Amino acid sequence: MKKAFVKSYGCQMNAYDAARMADVLGAEGFAPTESVEEADVVVLNTCHIREKAAEKVYSELGRLRELKGERKRAGLDTRIVVAGCVAQAEGAEIVARQPAVDVVVGPQSYHRLPELLARSRERRVVDTEFPAEDKFDHLPARRNRGVTAFLTVQEGCDKFCAFCVVPYTRGAEVSRSVAAVLAEAERLVAEGVREITLIGQNVNAYHGAGADGAAASLPDLMRAVAAIPGVARIRYTTSHPNDMADDLIRAHAEIPALMPYLHLPVQSGSDRILKAMNRKHTGDQYRRLIERVRASRPDIALSSDFIVGFPGETDADFAETMRLVEEVGFESAFSFKYSSRPGTPAAERADAVPEPVKSERLAALQALLDAQRHAYQRAAEGQVVEVLVEKAGRHPGQVAGKTPHMLAVHFEAPTSTIGSVVSVRIREAGANSLYGELATRAEAA
Repeated sequence: MKKAFVKSYGCQMNAYDAARMADVLGAEGFAPTESVEEADVVVLNTCHIREKAAEKVYSELGRLRELKGERKRAGLDTRIVVAGCVAQAEGAEIVARQPAVDVVVGPQSYHRLPELLARSRERRVVDTEFPAEDKFDHLPARRNRGVTAFLTVQEGCDKFCAFCVVPYTRGAEVSRSVAAVLAEAERLVAEGVREITLIGQNVNAYHGAGADGAAASLPDLMRAVAAIPGVARIRYTTSHPNDMADDLIRAHAEIPALMPYLHLPVQSGSDRILKAMNRKHTGDQYRRLIERVRASRPDIALSSDFIVGFPGETDADFAETMRLVEEVGFESAFSFKYSSRPGTPAAERADAVPEPVKSERLAALQALLDAQRHAYQRAAEGQVVEVLVEKAGRHPGQVAGKTPHMLAVHFEAPTSTIGSVVSVRIREAGANSLYGELATRAEAA
């Protein structure tokens, strides 16, 4: 049987797309494999957000070129595919830098993968167009093997942040219809999924067509998904502060299945830097927004994204970021040093922050964020929490899952609990996970 190896880099959207490419190849008779050495087709689904992510791809392609040569000498054919955002942004450069690549395909065209692979036997193929047809209309049925699943409901972004390539690699904001999302969600639930995360580059800008043809909001969609029998939990990511509308804030109090967790990137605490980033919000506007969210759902856990060392960032600007983090408080966060992406407005700036300064600021920010994360985890000690059991744990007799607030929990229980929501008393907080034991009936009550 032919085999396919699919590796994904970057965000949840890429994880979803990688799984769908595996479905496309599966429909063509390719069995999935975890061993790249035995793969007849190798797909690298790439991320272009940070420079190092792109360079990792080129490094991986160098190793794949050697593997392809070894397999060819053994009489085996190997097709190498570069997909995703690096493919969209650097298609010509990929072909020029790495002759071993057979297909380059952008994130809007991967439904054409079988056709592109067939054409690649005659010549190398680059497909980075934005096709008129909707790729979702041409994808095969999903194959899901877990309790949780991502479900793309929106793609693209119209915000044009100065540091970001997404509007250029993913295109303008588009939303799938409510009917299309519900059909996919129902198939996922039929396969055993209990938690669905609705994803998009700017998911809270969702405006898909509803049953009456009018645009539905993200809360409208959430209510429809929550009504599907078997759906225990709903999450969503990633959001932009400017699209955090009143009805979405209220949804956190009104929809029981919507988990009390919000990933809302702020990027910086400095108004001057936020303006240079073209974020169109201020630090205080973000603070007031968080106050409104917490008023609606007091126990909500917050996550965010931060970029340090954006061109022109001064010590005073960075101090504003630290102040915002201290005042808001985050359960978790992603933080990175600014890296220039060709084609973005920020790449044209000449006031780059020196690399040692970036590193120093990132270390300070991450130390503060880690302290907040550890404090949040320690606060769970002694509590009884609801855990959706997702998989077997690392040790015999152990299972693992997550709390409503996205904290990972390990505890002893039979594997028959996988897919169930159980009450767990947290015994202790580790560096990255919580450890507990099944609660008694009295504790659960």
